[in-house]
Amino acid sequence: MTGRPRVLGPVVDDETRCIHYRTPLDVVALKFACCGEYYPCHLCHAETAGHPARQWPLSDRDEYAVLCGVCGNELTIAEYLETDSCPSCAAAFNPGCSLHAHLYFEV
Repeated sequence: MTGRPRVLGPVVDDETRCIHYRTPLDVVALKFACCGEYYPCHLCHAETAGHPARQWPLSDRDEYAVLCGVCGNELTIAEYLETDSCPSCAAAFNPGCSLHAHLYFEV
């Protein structure tokens, strides 16, 4: 394996949970359009990135910008928005994350 992308911010475990979101289902990290870096959540980015976040435009739905913290699989934005679990390892994703989708992606 070539290794997973790095995940920045206050990550608390190997499955990308952070100090803000750390339930068993919080296993997704998101690549931010502004910097191309993965963070566990919008709060981690706001606290540590040093620049404002920018949403992925609708035209970039085929961009690989979501990381499954369980298996390291990267999903496109479209794949992530259409599923509730990782297509590679079947790890369940937190359904509450959809409440924050507008912070990461144009909707």
